Amino acid sequence: MKNQEQGRQSFSKHLTQNEVKDRIIFFSYTDVAPFFEFQEGRLFFMDVTDSLGKAWTFIGTFYANPDVGKYVSIKWPQFSSEKGLKANDEVIFIERSRREGETPWKKFNVVIKRKIRLFGQDIWGELKV
Repeated sequence: MKNQEQGRQSFSKHLTQNEVKDRIIFFSYTDVAPFFEFQEGRLFFMDVTDSLGKAWTFIGTFYANPDVGKYVSIKWPQFSSEKGLKANDEVIFIERSRREGETPWKKFNVVIKRKIRLFGQDIWGELKV
């Protein structure tokens, strides 16, 4: 069976305790540059579909900080709460192709992976909640 996500662009990171607590995720702009055009202070929307097929809309903002550089924050309070996200969970955003007539903002599939310990081995599995 062919992996439909293979070959598509993605960006990911492991969540920190603060990101889980605040229900907001931060990316360095260099990590997301292929997907977004940086405009400081501008809000943008991300249409996201989770692994169960449920649709979500996340709100992102671009920032520039002299100490940190350019970065992006993505707010996802309801998603984070419903999924029961934890520190060190891996969040992967996979770009979806835009169909003709669809809204101009970016569309992604989101995959959450969590590490579990099984028979003395660390195993990463997809979170299906």
